[in-house]
Amino acid sequence: VQLQASGGGLVQAGGSLRLSCAASGQMFSRYAMGWFRQAPGKERELVAAIHRSGRDTHYVDFVKGRFTISRDDAKKTVYLEMNSLKPEDTAVYYCAGKHVIMTTVLETISYDYWGQGTRVTVSS
Repeated sequence: VQLQASGGGLVQAGGSLRLSCAASGQMFSRYAMGWFRQAPGKERELVAAIHRSGRDTHYVDFVKGRFTISRDDAKKTVYLEMNSLKPEDTAVYYCAGKHVIMTTVLETISYDYWGQGTRVTVSS
């Protein structure tokens, strides 16, 4: 599967952005999807993930209540709605996917497929 992330840009603190990750290939509905980010000088870190069912989601603490991950299997797209953005959210955001079974624990997934990244800059 190939992944194409989009939707990044420059936004003021407190603003919102919606990132999209469009997938090509078959069986997207069987993939768990995640959003990661990498800030300058820092390691890449998980932001949010969603299981193939769409009912199970996972967020890291620093985005809980501000970010929402969702998916539209008909469009083969996963989204990351980001609200109340902070300057520390500035990073390149990547989407990732992995074919999983229903019993796979979302938080333990090691992703196989990666998008190219989309840059988010939050000004203070």
